[in-house]
Amino acid sequence: MLLSMTGFGEARGQDPDAGLAISAEVRAVNNRHLKITAKINDPYGRLEPELERLVREHARRGTVQFSVRVERPRKAEDYRLNEAALAGYRAQLEKLGGAVDLGALLGLPGIVEETKAATPDVEREWPIIARVAEEALVEFEAARAREGAAMASELSSLGGSIVETLDEITARAPTVIEAQRKRLTERVQALVQEHGVTVEPKDLIREVAILADRGDISEELVRLRAHLDQYREILDAQESGGRKLEFVVQEMGREINTVGSKSNDVEISRLVVDIKGALERIRELVQNVE
Repeated sequence: MLLSMTGFGEARGQDPDAGLAISAEVRAVNNRHLKITAKINDPYGRLEPELERLVREHARRGTVQFSVRVERPRKAEDYRLNEAALAGYRAQLEKLGGAVDLGALLGLPGIVEETKAATPDVEREWPIIARVAEEALVEFEAARAREGAAMASELSSLGGSIVETLDEITARAPTVIEAQRKRLTERVQALVQEHGVTVEPKDLIREVAILADRGDISEELVRLRAHLDQYREILDAQESGGRKLEFVVQEMGREINTVGSKSNDVEISRLVVDIKGALERIRELVQNVE
């Protein structure tokens, strides 16, 4: 099953007992290696290595950004009234003869102060945070699997088109080789007659065979078909094989380049161009496969 290197996942959760509200978000883009940036707000920074460990359980390649935010809803005891400041504001208003509205005074600077938040028990709260983080990563992996399935379908279709084109080349290659042998034999015989020299039949056959062998593409076609079989096996495997696909596609490119350079047939050259076009599209897709 192929997995895309790009994906997105998010999750939110609450724990009333611990008084926590947690949100997690993960996104990834292409990278030949695995690069992780895990962030969580203070005072939970010490959990970032644990978040990175979770990411490594879900991704092997790509640039992954994982952010988690933990909020603790404020309670009444988290605030206190600065009675001295309130009394001061009230005295000034009464001195001016104005009406005193305590509700309005509460919005004045320095009246309501936040008390220092208690230090959280990070170890005890980690399982709660990890549960939400894992939910985001599961959604992230599901998104990558959906995109990977779409890519696998297109890669399979492109591989099938290469097989069909390869069948055409394979069917045409023997006739091309025979035509080349016949043409070379005729040329040599014409040169022999023109210059009035004598050539032993066995020498003529040997030289023609050597020249024809230089244009023989049968071995390249066999290797290319073997690479296509391996390509199909990787697409059907349970594990996503982006690196393997990169290698196999590179080898297929080498073989088809050799076929193009050895063949002197216009029709085969046209078919080679078709295969190269399909391989280029495959390369673009494979760059996004984990």
